[in-house]
Amino acid sequence: MLELEIPTRGRTDWVPLAAMVQRQLHGLAWMTGSLTLFVPHTTAGITIQENADPDVLRDLELCLERMVPWEDASYRHFEGNTAAHMKASLLGVSTQVLVEDFALKLGRWQEIYLAEFDGPRDRRIWLSFQGYVRK
Repeated sequence: MLELEIPTRGRTDWVPLAAMVQRQLHGLAWMTGSLTLFVPHTTAGITIQENADPDVLRDLELCLERMVPWEDASYRHFEGNTAAHMKASLLGVSTQVLVEDFALKLGRWQEIYLAEFDGPRDRRIWLSFQGYVRK
């Protein structure tokens, strides 16, 4: 298992991960299989989404904010970051990507994003590889 440390820049932030993760694949003893990315935090998530048009992420952020507004007097969590917990829960804390010949098998417009909802913070991503060497 490998770990990436990723700083986020704002309360909400979308950090592209594919290039960082791709660098981790080189030098491994296997070539083909799957990669699980896991976020060990309760106020950040992970998603695979379009990377061509930044408006997609802005729209996703807008939809999440409409579903779970940051300010809501009915929230009871004493830390005041209930919205961050709910948004992270909606996205989830893990995703899996296929790997072939040391390369992530993402679609043409896909990117893996760390989704920050309670930043800025230093976040971690755990990477677990399962695979084999093709002959």
